[in-house]
Amino acid sequence: MQDFRNIAPELHLDARGLWIPAVPGAAVSYPDDGNAVCAELEASSFWFAHRNACLLAVLDRLPPGGALFDIGAGNGFAARALVEGGQEVVVVEPGVTGALNAQARGLRHVVCATFAEARFKDGALPAAGLFDVLEHIEDAAAFLTDLVRALVVGGRLYLTVPAHAWLWSQHDAVAGHFRRYTFRSLCAALASAGLAIEYATPFFAPLVLPVLFLRAIPHRLGHRPSPSVESYRSAHAGPLTRVLERALLWERARIAAGGTLPFGASLLAVARKS
Repeated sequence: MQDFRNIAPELHLDARGLWIPAVPGAAVSYPDDGNAVCAELEASSFWFAHRNACLLAVLDRLPPGGALFDIGAGNGFAARALVEGGQEVVVVEPGVTGALNAQARGLRHVVCATFAEARFKDGALPAAGLFDVLEHIEDAAAFLTDLVRALVVGGRLYLTVPAHAWLWSQHDAVAGHFRRYTFRSLCAALASAGLAIEYATPFFAPLVLPVLFLRAIPHRLGHRPSPSVESYRSAHAGPLTRVLERALLWERARIAAGGTLPFGASLLAVARKS
């Protein structure tokens, strides 16, 4: 097990084998049961499977220069896929449920803390991942500046975010999102933090119309039910998702080849600290 005290002196190892901060417990904009709900969905979800496949395709072309610190890693589903793809990954997850689930998935390096609580030293991280995390952070600019401080020079940041304010719905509000990004606003945020964008593309193109008509437009019309576990399960692994899985195969191939997509319900980017 890696000893993180050389790069984060305030972390210590607890009896569960988790690295924790001296003063844990900072609030995050994420549902209390979010990791538990995701744990029920991830293994059978076309959405999580496709995101993992796209991340692996990008990492094959633009690899990290060392361990990738998966910040806000949840249950470690993406981290597990990256490890199986040959990457060294450190889970950084503030939720105890998520951190323990990641550990149960066989991930050896788990920090149970927010990024701010971990207090990584300047220039300590070879690479970082923010996989649908940045939209949960109210002051994203300050967060990105702090993250870039902790990256080594030349270190890469890999991230995904939900796209387009006009796709905003009750699902975003319940999930604890502060915003959805446009291609331009995401690139501007990364550049302002001192990152040079190496690759960026929309993805999840087949989801744009379903999200618009089934979520965003009803939300604008005042229909705002609280999503249930059953509704999430149907959206992630229902009968129609098999059609979506086939429709998404071309995205993976295009991203693996370094191509970009014209539109999508999410955005994926890789940026390097200059």
